[in-house]
Parts: sequence; structure tokens; C-alpha cells
Amino acid sequence: MFRNVRAVLFDLDGTLIDSAPDLGAAANQMRTRRGLPALPLARYRPLAGAGARGMLGEAFGIGPEHPDFDKLREEFFCAYEACLNHHTEVFAGVPELIDELRQRGLAWGVVTNKIARFTEPLTRALPLFASAGAIVSGDTTPHAKPHPAPLLAAATRLRIAPAQCLYVGDDARDIAAGHAAGMGTVAARYGYLGAQADLQQWGAHAQINFPTELLQWLVPA
Repeated sequence: MFRNVRAVLFDLDGTLIDSAPDLGAAANQMRTRRGLPALPLARYRPLAGAGARGMLGEAFGIGPEHPDFDKLREEFFCAYEACLNHHTEVFAGVPELIDELRQRGLAWGVVTNKIARFTEPLTRALPLFASAGAIVSGDTTPHAKPHPAPLLAAATRLRIAPAQCLYVGDDARDIAAGHAAGMGTVAARYGYLGAQADLQQWGAHAQINFPTELLQWLVPA
């Protein structure tokens, strides 16, 4: 059980929202432009948490070391920007979780590696995020997760000590960042997780299979 928690921070993609359909659609648009068949969403979903790197890796078998990666990444960014809220939805159970956190008087926020170019319009388009006390993107601070800087920035915005914050995410980098920031950590097993993920190796303080399970780990004030 987590005690003395005053705020809960969340990763975005794969934790609060299912953005895989739009991320995959952007990658498939690039494939069809090149005369290649679209790939099924199931191929993209486990890699959605890795953003452009994951989508381009699955769609074209390339990584950041490829000479054309930067050019293709910007092409992907433009394609995703045009469809980023077409099929993206908040995960079932998340609205109920946020409502209960607010009823308990807890602040909440978002810390994502998604850059502000996408985070800002996407969160504006989804009513859930109107009550978020902090939204920190991957380029808000000089460092992205697993560095603790973004999580510490969110705690500062909320005016709550990091030790009184909980961080929930679906990637090993999320848990590493939470530990580095001195926060309690929760692994979201319902998220994207990534290929070959071994949650036992992440070292999260807790794991949940559904968003509202988080409430069972919080000691009421």
C-alpha cells in the first residue's frame, strides 16, 4: 500500500490513452505511399510506446542509426500530426480512476516522452485532461525519461514533494524514472509494454491489470 500520496502522475500513451491505432495508421500511410501493403495494428501495438522509433522500426525495419531515419521520422511526424486524434481513445476505467482521485482530493498529471508538438493538441482534444494539474512532454525539460527531470518538473508544477507522488507507466523507462525521482512506481500491465517485456525486471513497487486497480493500492487519507 502507498501512504501519504498527494498526487498521481501518469505516462500518456499506453497508460491513459490508446494511441496505437493512429500511430499505426501514420506508419501505414507511409508504407502505402511506397506501394507497400498496410500492416495489421497488432504488429504496431506492442511498439506504440516507442513512438516514431517503434513505428518506423516495424514499418521499415530501420532504427536511428539508418542514414534516412531523421527524414523518415519527420515524414512520420507529419502523417501522425494529421491523424493524431482520429481513433485515439482514453482506456476504459481511466475516467473513473481520475474522478475517484479527484474526489479523494489528490492532484494528478501527465509525464510523457511524447513531444509537445503532439501532446498539447491531443490533450486539448480529450476532455479528460482539462483537470490535469501538470502536463509535461518529452521536450519540456532538457531530458526525457528514464531521466527523472520530467517527473520532478511535474511535481514542482503541482507544488508537491516527489516523495508524495506516485508514477504509473507501461514501460521500463517509466519505472526507472520514477525510482530516480524518488516516487512510488506502478507498472500498468494493460499498456503496450513493448516486445519481450519482463515486468519482474522493472522493479515497480506495484503492478495493475486495469486502471481502477490503482485505487486498491492507495491508503485513504
